Amino acid sequence: MSAVTFNEGSLKDIMNHPDTVPAASAPAKPRPTPFFQTERGQAWLESAGNFFRATLPPVIGLVLFVLLWQIVSSSGGDQGLPGPAKTWESAKELFADPFYDNGPNDKGIGWNILHSLYRVGAGFGLAALIGIPLGFMIGRFRFLAGMTAPIISLLRPVSPLAWLPIGLYVFKETEPASLWVIFISSIWPIILNTAAGVSRVPQDYLNVARVLNLSEWKIFTRILFPSVLPHLMTGIRLSMGVAWLVIVAAEMLTGGTGLGFWVWDEWNNLNVEHILIAIFIVGIVGLILEQALVLVAKRFNYE
Repeated sequence: MSAVTFNEGSLKDIMNHPDTVPAASAPAKPRPTPFFQTERGQAWLESAGNFFRATLPPVIGLVLFVLLWQIVSSSGGDQGLPGPAKTWESAKELFADPFYDNGPNDKGIGWNILHSLYRVGAGFGLAALIGIPLGFMIGRFRFLAGMTAPIISLLRPVSPLAWLPIGLYVFKETEPASLWVIFISSIWPIILNTAAGVSRVPQDYLNVARVLNLSEWKIFTRILFPSVLPHLMTGIRLSMGVAWLVIVAAEMLTGGTGLGFWVWDEWNNLNVEHILIAIFIVGIVGLILEQALVLVAKRFNYE
């Protein structure tokens, strides 16, 4: 316990004022550590820094893009390209009722997006259903790879729209012709990437499979398929991107419903704002599809 010292002046004060006896000095309380110096604060600062480093460049890029768009639209006068503000107002009106239906050729933007997604899903699904097994066989059997190499090399560079007349001639209807164009355009990345993955499987694995006398089905399920999955996911991503690119052009020519037909119809009506909106929709939907496949790949540790 600490002692209390008094001097002569203090004693006089106590005698004159006995109620004012000085108390023993209390020990000083430790100052609290500032938040940003704590472990939790340091972690928060680090996460905030990572967030800003990740988001700042895209935000700056988007701002510069909008400014450039505004400059280009302003330089053209009244007949120039619609600016961001005018396009935004048109987009709000457009998405106020995206699922109206006034007949076969007058549907809301929501219906057109769904029809395009359906065609892409159907054509891409058919391409995956045929392309994945074919890619495995081409990569697994050298004779088949040599037999199909000239055919793939000949047909793969053909423009997707060059296949549309063939589809119309064979199927006699626009809907299966559109699916045919998506199928024939998106099958090549799946075949080539799958075959490349199979061909890169270490030969030692296959030699062990022969020693163990494994059946072809067990070789496929236990050796080939797990090893080929990263290449297969890459092929699927590329194939999906091609399918989404092709559908807009195909729908422009076949008509009916879909984003491609809607863009062409708005061009005939000289509604440039809606054409710009369609361009953004195509880009956003394509980005969502791409990121969804990336998440699937990361979920299963294929990337």
